[in-house]
Amino acid sequence: MIVLGFDIGGTKSAVLLAEVSNDQIHFFDRKEIKTTKNWKQMLEHLIVEGKNILKTNGKEDNDFKIGVSCGGPLDNKNGIIQSPPNLPGWHHVPILHYIHEKLGVWGKLQNDADACALAEWKYGAGKGYENLIFLTFGTGLGAGLIFNGKLYTGANNMAGEVGHIPLQDDGPIGYGKPGSFEGFCSGGGIAEIAKLKAKGLEAQGIKASFVKEKINNITTKDVAESAEAGNRDALEVFKISGKYFGRGLSILIDILNPEIIIVGSIYVRAGKFLKEEMYKEIEVQALESSRKAVKIVPAELGEKIGDYGAVVTALL
Repeated sequence: MIVLGFDIGGTKSAVLLAEVSNDQIHFFDRKEIKTTKNWKQMLEHLIVEGKNILKTNGKEDNDFKIGVSCGGPLDNKNGIIQSPPNLPGWHHVPILHYIHEKLGVWGKLQNDADACALAEWKYGAGKGYENLIFLTFGTGLGAGLIFNGKLYTGANNMAGEVGHIPLQDDGPIGYGKPGSFEGFCSGGGIAEIAKLKAKGLEAQGIKASFVKEKINNITTKDVAESAEAGNRDALEVFKISGKYFGRGLSILIDILNPEIIIVGSIYVRAGKFLKEEMYKEIEVQALESSRKAVKIVPAELGEKIGDYGAVVTALL
């Protein structure tokens, strides 16, 4: 089965072509673009690229399925993106209808965390487990939940919006809430922690190691590069995020009692800077029997997890 997948992210988005055969996925091609507020213009760009890769790979005459993975909240049934916090300008976007108008194929839409949870469960680090949590830890923070061998989505498909959980009364803003799990543990959140750190150092007449131009332009990538170089101020930023990551994980461990927690994106690339404080906090906050029952690992599918998620969505 040929699959055209769309992976819509808060920072970047992609269209990809794959074939599923004998429970294996073979990827042919992929085109990535920057995510913008103009959803029509961006989707048109992705659809044109999708048509091109179908033609280039000789698949334009094949029957194919379409899968769309995107951060929530979503209306999966009606194929509508419902104003996700990390997609400003994407208000009630009828994405499946729009794609159908352009390509003549009805696709399927899935929350990115749920799609990635299914992908890791079937093809990655979650193989063989019945109870797992997948955490995106990218531009934002969301969770996909597999319990007793089934995807759990809740009463109205909003299960797993863990980024909204409050960890402090105040702090970096994520999911529109100061001091939230996403505020401390996401690309946007780590950048905000770094900006506060840089401003504090600037007041002492010191330039933070991760400031390349202006403080307001600091990114998580800047902080990670500085941490790789061993700079103390950058490592301290990750320690703060790691502590609160451990605090948030402890809540999930105590309530949901998973066998394994799989973490994507930033944790795959920079988890080594988070782990020490993360595990210290879990040791203090989580129930002993539950924390001993769980493993916390980076996503095995790595940077391709979004691609796998879009393909798995098409097959639902």
